[in-house]
Amino acid sequence: MIKIIALEREYGAGTTVIADQLATRLGWKLLDRSLTDEIAKLAHTERASVQHCEEHLDPLLYRLGKVFWRGSFEATLPIEGWDTFDADRAKELVQRVIAAAAATGNCVLVGRGAPWFLHDRADTLRVFLFAPRLYKFQRVLARTHNEAEANRWLDTIDCDRAAFVKHYYGGEWPARHLFHLMLNTAVGFDLVVETIFHFKADLDKQTP
Repeated sequence: MIKIIALEREYGAGTTVIADQLATRLGWKLLDRSLTDEIAKLAHTERASVQHCEEHLDPLLYRLGKVFWRGSFEATLPIEGWDTFDADRAKELVQRVIAAAAATGNCVLVGRGAPWFLHDRADTLRVFLFAPRLYKFQRVLARTHNEAEANRWLDTIDCDRAAFVKHYYGGEWPARHLFHLMLNTAVGFDLVVETIFHFKADLDKQTP
């Protein structure tokens, strides 16, 4: 029985809207922007600080300095007591919140490495959403009203996500073998939501 849907996405593909519609259709909890708020609350930091660190790597010089300062066993240090909010802490807190949500089930998760983190769970449906460059550009441009900025975001954000997955999970992005479905959102959000909804229903029918 599928209890979790983990969505990975290309920037500009419209996943925020699709995830919201899907969660509403299923009557499930959505963890997307609310996940950022939850991390900020747990870390006692500003939402903007979390956004800056989510699905990103810290600068190389910072990471090298951190290893030098704390030694090669920094990964074994507990989250509590860290005096700096950075990408490592963001990733650990995200995993904590996702693990708690997964234990409860009935949730739609967006990004944050969830498909890689939950790859061994039989109750998780993993979906990758993509779209043609021009389609994504038009969507981003509608928000930024700046062609150079829209292109810069399209050129960098997915590269950051790929580096994040490689660094923390040792995997490739998007790692086609990891996903049950890969859908082109340019066909229409309603159709994408319907496809995921019915695919989940068909998988549930196969559960003994």
